[in-house]
Amino acid sequence: MNTLLELVAKAIKFIFPAYCANAIPVLAGGGLPLDLGKKFFDGKPIFGKNKTFRGFFSGLIVGTAAGFAEAAIFQEYGSISYFGFLLSLGALLGDLAGAFIKRRLGIPPGGLLPIVDQVDFVVGALIFAVPLRVLHLELMLAVFIITPPLHMATNFAAYKLGLKNSPW
Repeated sequence: MNTLLELVAKAIKFIFPAYCANAIPVLAGGGLPLDLGKKFFDGKPIFGKNKTFRGFFSGLIVGTAAGFAEAAIFQEYGSISYFGFLLSLGALLGDLAGAFIKRRLGIPPGGLLPIVDQVDFVVGALIFAVPLRVLHLELMLAVFIITPPLHMATNFAAYKLGLKNSPW
């Protein structure tokens, strides 16, 4: 049991910059949409009004700062100065990919697409973490197992606090 708890703790610690990058746009977002309100060739928005420059860059800055803080505190990723940046950028691009897919399916901004909504940012973060050579299968599986319930719980809390319009 102790090793399972250690693995969960290590997974949360590892993916934390991506969690921060994914969460901060809810608090700091708004403003000019990343897609500038443009439509894709199918006539649907590229990302939608909820994906903004302010949200993207605030997520990138906070996630990167979280990575630097982790490196300083835990000394685990200290030799990888861009750890937080890569995970945060990957998380934000993964979230954009999820939004792009949702728009193609006709799901409006804030609409629900189960599974994709819970893991798109993690997939992006893990892809961008590959060059760091710190990933192993057990850690990736742990991240994928713990993220959906944590993501749903934090989204529900944000909804109850009036920070989000939907509980997902």
